[in-house]
Parts: sequence; structure tokens; C-alpha cells
Amino acid sequence: MTEPSDITAPKDPADYRPRPLLGVTFWAMIAFAVVCVLAGVAIAQFGPRLFSPKPAAHGVEAPPADPAPAAAPAASATPALPALSDAASPDVAKLSARMAILETRQAHAAQAAAAVLASAAVAEASQGSGSFADELATLRASSPPSPELETLARLAAAGAPSRAALASSFPGYAARAASAARAPGEKAGLGDRIAYALTKIVSLRRVGDVAGDGPDALLARAERLVDDGDLDRAFRQLDRLPPAAREAMAPWRARAERRAEIDRAAQALRARALAELAAEQRGGA
Repeated sequence: MTEPSDITAPKDPADYRPRPLLGVTFWAMIAFAVVCVLAGVAIAQFGPRLFSPKPAAHGVEAPPADPAPAAAPAASATPALPALSDAASPDVAKLSARMAILETRQAHAAQAAAAVLASAAVAEASQGSGSFADELATLRASSPPSPELETLARLAAAGAPSRAALASSFPGYAARAASAARAPGEKAGLGDRIAYALTKIVSLRRVGDVAGDGPDALLARAERLVDDGDLDRAFRQLDRLPPAAREAMAPWRARAERRAEIDRAAQALRARALAELAAEQRGGA
């Protein structure tokens, strides 16, 4: 017979049901994990904005940033141009070289043309009896140094008589030269001395086509050459005169030599300028 103390009260049938595997604790852990993931995503997305350093307060200067190293140049913000192809680069280089040559030739041609104009201006201005220093200064600015330029620089300020002025003054000097050529020597008689004194009062000289090599003939040929503007050939005639006649012609000869020297230098400069311009034109063709 069973003891009364061994008998227990009957249990609720629900206690015998199987307990669920996913309890409240499990779902709480899932919810916490989701919150953590969302928090990580939010920090990654908005963290740089929320936690960036705040700007310095108004009136307080921020410490200067360290200068960038000199060896590391900053990248240019300008987009790089597309590189030329290997086939196009030689063509571009040839075109650039050709353009440089053309520009150099054009500059040389312009300088040569300026020298021609300046030399023509000097040649024209030097024909008068006055100074041509201003025209020469323009020529020297567009021409390289040369012996002719130095010659003209020495003579430009004073100039020289024109050829027309030399021709008009020649007869007076020629008359004195002819008279000096007839001067009697130290052993001349009284009659010769009297005749010479009369020639000094009334000077007579043959002109025109005078044959022979006497003083009158030499002076006549020289005068004709001077009238024609041929000073160099006239000088050769005067060189054959007796010493006394050459001395009488010396003042005229000095002025004529200046004129001839100016003309020779001016003509040489003009010829050189024209030759250089022609050479530039041939080279540019």
C-alpha cells in the first residue's frame, strides 16, 4: 500500500511540450548585431564629416603648413595634351625648322633692304657741300662695320665741295698753276723776269684741246675731265705738272680729294648693300 507522502500532484500538460529553440535571448542578440552593423555603416559613411577638425576660431591664425618638398612638384590641374604620334613628331619638327629659317631670312632681307635705302640716302646727301652726319647715322644702324663707314664717319661732319663747285673754281687755280709753271729759274735773265711779272698781272692760259705735255696742255685736259666729273683721271693729269704748278693747285686738290674719297666710299657701301639684298633674295627664292 502506497504511502500518502509519495503521491504527487499531477503536472500541467504544457510542461510536457518541447521548448522552442529560438528564444527571446536569441532574438535579442540578433537585434544587437544588426544595430552594431548599422552603426558601423553610419560611422563609415558620415564619420569623416562629423569628426573632421573644426576650423580655427575667428582671429586665431592656423599654424602654417609645412612647405611641400622641392623635389616633388605639384601635379598640374591642366589636363595633359595628347601626345603626338611617333610618325607626326618628325613632320612637326621639320615644319618648325622650316618656319624658323623663313623668319630668319625675312629678317635678313628686311635689314638688307633698309641698308640699301640708307646707303642711297647717304650717297645723295653727300653730293652737296654740307654735312651728311644724320644720314650716315641711319646707315650705321642698319649696316655692319666696314672701312667705308669709318671713312665717311671721318668726313661726314665737314663734307666736301660738290663737283659743280670744284669745276667752277678750277680755272682760277689752273691760271695760277700755269703762271707758276712759267716762273724763271734763279739763273733767268732780266727779260725773263719782267715777262713773268707781267703774266702775274694778266694771266693767260690755253684751254680746250691742247696738244703736248706742257703745263697748259695738262691743265686743259684736267679741266675737261673735271667738267665731266671724272676727278680720278684729272688727278693723274695734275700729277704730271711741275712742282711749282702742283703747289699752286694744292688747295683745290685737297678739296677735290675729299670729294673723291666721299664718293668712292658712298658708292662702295651702296654696291655692297645692293649685293647683299640680291643675295638674300636669291637665298629666299
